[in-house]
Amino acid sequence: MKDTIKRNLLQIKRKIEPYTPNIIAVTKYFDHTAIIESYNAGIRDFGENRVLDAVAKIELLDDEIRKNSRFHLIGHLQKNKVKKAVGNFDLIQSVDTLELAQAIDAEAVKKEIKQKVLIQINNAKEPQKSGFYPEEILEVFGDLLKLQNIEIKGLMNMAPMIEDREEILRLFKEIAELKMQLENKFQIQLDELSMGMSGDYELAAQAGATIIRIGRVLFNK
Repeated sequence: MKDTIKRNLLQIKRKIEPYTPNIIAVTKYFDHTAIIESYNAGIRDFGENRVLDAVAKIELLDDEIRKNSRFHLIGHLQKNKVKKAVGNFDLIQSVDTLELAQAIDAEAVKKEIKQKVLIQINNAKEPQKSGFYPEEILEVFGDLLKLQNIEIKGLMNMAPMIEDREEILRLFKEIAELKMQLENKFQIQLDELSMGMSGDYELAAQAGATIIRIGRVLFNK
């Protein structure tokens, strides 16, 4: 598998030149050996959707891989899993409500750590997906910044599953513009834009993504 991942990783990087977003290997459909093989292929960032599955995989890894890797929660976080998530993930990418952010902050206070997070934006306003609408985040972002034990690193977005590539690109660019709006309004710097998956990562890179989340395209033979 390592050679497959290396080959696919090279192809992905070529397709997004001259852009260089950080590539997260989405290992949610695989066991811990996929993390090991990806690590051996040069990847250091891994994305998981489910808290308990991810923690179980991480515990099976040796110390070298654990210490030199970064683990991202990219799936919806339920409040009853916050205790397990905080501190086990370097970046929780899917903070989709103020209440969830407050729960993460409270748990981080208990553990005496600062949890890095991204704020999930649903600018396509898909009812089946989580995330703040752009107008909502502009209203509540000040409240999020008051939480002392979370560090907001940027925004995360999932594009709709549609064929219209121009519309997907427009939505990605809208997220990049929203990041700038928030930076200007609140006089802060947001380093990360997590956008794009296997079907649309090239458009995300073009729109300014600093993180792309790749599963199928990375692991397919």
